[in-house]
Amino acid sequence: MKGRTERLRAPRHPGRWLQRHLQTALGALGRIWRRPLANGMSLLVIAIALALPTGLHLVVKNLRQLGGHWEGAAGATLFLERDLNAGQIQALLDRLARTPGVARVRHLTPDQALADFRAHSDLDDALDLLDENPLPHVVLIESRDAAGLAHLLDQVRRWPGVERASADLAWVERFQALVDLIQRAAWLLAGFFGLAVLLVIGNTIRLEIQSRREEIAVIKLVGGSNAFVRRPFLYEGFWYGLLGGLGALILVSGALWLLTPAINRLARLYGGGFQLSGLELTTGAVIVAGGALLGVLGAGLAVAQTIRAIEPA
Repeated sequence: MKGRTERLRAPRHPGRWLQRHLQTALGALGRIWRRPLANGMSLLVIAIALALPTGLHLVVKNLRQLGGHWEGAAGATLFLERDLNAGQIQALLDRLARTPGVARVRHLTPDQALADFRAHSDLDDALDLLDENPLPHVVLIESRDAAGLAHLLDQVRRWPGVERASADLAWVERFQALVDLIQRAAWLLAGFFGLAVLLVIGNTIRLEIQSRREEIAVIKLVGGSNAFVRRPFLYEGFWYGLLGGLGALILVSGALWLLTPAINRLARLYGGGFQLSGLELTTGAVIVAGGALLGVLGAGLAVAQTIRAIEPA
């Protein structure tokens, strides 16, 4: 009995310790593999639970990319004072071109501004009745940063020669608020589905422990410690989480593969160069590692509640 007890204890030699853990890990993977239907359903549930917040993370990522694409074309309109001469106008244009955040400056003379207004309106008859052109010199600004465009306009409004400056930034603020809301929802769902993964793995491991109750009792009878009994179940939880994380990546990648042609076609119809962004390597590694960690935690909770209650008769 004493020799048997010593063999059940963890070996002290590092090589044998690593070999024992490797054997236990492969044995746990083999037990999952031997029941493909039941365990496959559990793995599919785990994969879906991890895939949903991952997909929402990709939605937020692509919305921010799309917002940045739109923000690159954000612009404002400056109406200059009518008594400015050509030198003053050119000096103001040069100053705008050197201003940080300004991507492009376009100057419209009163005649060009009137022609542009005529082209985009149905007021030709009314415009023909005017004795003179009422429009001043107009400067169109394209900004690299729509978020900073409001601050830029506050500065430009105080410049000499600028009568009025305007830009419609409400859509940018609404879009940013929507993206922030979706991001918060993604984090909230990640927490909920992470808890669901813990419960699924914990319940699966608990059922596994109950099915091997007699075996555990025998191991304890010959001197096996709780740590020795606990180890294979922790590895099972690890494999459930790891394989579930890989399954989540497969589901998300498949969804991207199906959606990419339609989204690219929609972008071409709107004349945009937007490309759907996929999962990065680091994000995929975080999903798989997070799934494995949740698996170990779920198994640990199940083992802590169940194994101590099993004692040899």
